[in-house]
Amino acid sequence: MKRFSSLFLVSMLSGAMTLGAYKLLFDENGYFSDNKSVVTLAPTNYQRTVGMSAEPLDFTEAADKAVHTVVHVKNVSYRTVSNPIMEFFYGYKGQQQQEQVGTGSGVIISEDGYIVTNNHVVKDASEIEITLNDKKVYKATLVGTDSKMDIALLKIDADEKLSYTTFADSDNIKVGEWVLAVGNPYNLTSTVTAGIISAKARNLDTKGIQSFIQTDAAVNPGNSGGALVNTRGELIGINTMISSMTGSYVGYSFAVPSNITRKIVQDLMEFGNVQRGILGIEGGELNNNASKELGINQTEGFYVAKVTKNSGADKAGITKGDIVIKLDNQNISSYADINGYINTKRPNDKVQVTLIRKDRSMVIPVTLTKNEFVSFEYNGLQLQNIDASDKKKFHIDFGVKINDIDNEKLNGYARDLTGGIILSVDNNQATDIETVSRILSTKQSNESAQIEMITVKGQVIRLIL
Repeated sequence: MKRFSSLFLVSMLSGAMTLGAYKLLFDENGYFSDNKSVVTLAPTNYQRTVGMSAEPLDFTEAADKAVHTVVHVKNVSYRTVSNPIMEFFYGYKGQQQQEQVGTGSGVIISEDGYIVTNNHVVKDASEIEITLNDKKVYKATLVGTDSKMDIALLKIDADEKLSYTTFADSDNIKVGEWVLAVGNPYNLTSTVTAGIISAKARNLDTKGIQSFIQTDAAVNPGNSGGALVNTRGELIGINTMISSMTGSYVGYSFAVPSNITRKIVQDLMEFGNVQRGILGIEGGELNNNASKELGINQTEGFYVAKVTKNSGADKAGITKGDIVIKLDNQNISSYADINGYINTKRPNDKVQVTLIRKDRSMVIPVTLTKNEFVSFEYNGLQLQNIDASDKKKFHIDFGVKINDIDNEKLNGYARDLTGGIILSVDNNQATDIETVSRILSTKQSNESAQIEMITVKGQVIRLIL
């Protein structure tokens, strides 16, 4: 009996091994089957979804919501032209006014007619005309602009309450998330294109904006100032530019994040200008090569190479060699990350800066400094306070330094002016940045300023800007 039981057990084990081997090697998905695959296959009932929803991808509700809040913007400007042939042969110096028309898009942000668009869409406009989605046309007034971030705020007086967009939190968007671009490319009204967020905090080395949302939704000339919305139809960005050799869409477009846009709009409404706070650090993002050169182990974060004197970072004790890895709850890996987050804040706002110092993590609260205490931009001139070396070089004890120039009219003189010192503005002594910014901030767009300055060659000149 015992021998029979042993034989029975051996037979059972042999049968199980034979069946298992067959299933492993020859069954439908076995090693030698025709259906062999080295990848994991999704279930046959798999379908594209939005988020965790089982609903199929559908943009109709978001598109219908967004198109009623996007407007067509017409910019009419005039320039004076002369006839050089008539001047040369006949001494005729007659001049004519030539009309120029530009178009773009805008987004209604309030039921009483406030509209946000790009600054370059309405730049130098003598007249601004707004056409709503229902074809009604209104004249618009310019409330304010921020050329640095390419945002402008307009106002129309409509005879009814208007459909308007709601702002989403652009800090919460994710790479790969579906988005819609809504605008008026080539004067084709209410055009909607779809794509995904390709990157966040994209730095294109432009003067000013260094924290774009990058998307592959098709954007063409005329889309500027239009809306970038999520699948709920909420505003996450203002479409502002494309990356193209031809001037038309070839793959990627860029938008100013909604959090930055909202802050600029609120400042323009409340103060008439943008209240810009700064952290006060300079440096670069870390990677493997940069870390090797610096002799540090950390390969992610922003390395502080310089701290601006009297800035919030300086007063809080941040020093050269610190590595910033987080601002509040936002992870930091580049200057674009820092710039994008700080541009949503105002002077005197407090930011919790998480950094690594000598392999030790710490959190330092920093009160943001008013930008005008450190630097100021006017008509393409980037200005900053002078330091001890400037005072010694030019034999002065006051003045404001021209740090950079972004003004086409002055490009030919940039070599002499960059690094020069402004001594007075409208006969007021240029004591410091705060004084100069207070004078220049009161200027209307059509007003000029008289500036006395010392060039880098030591010549005293006067300019009208």
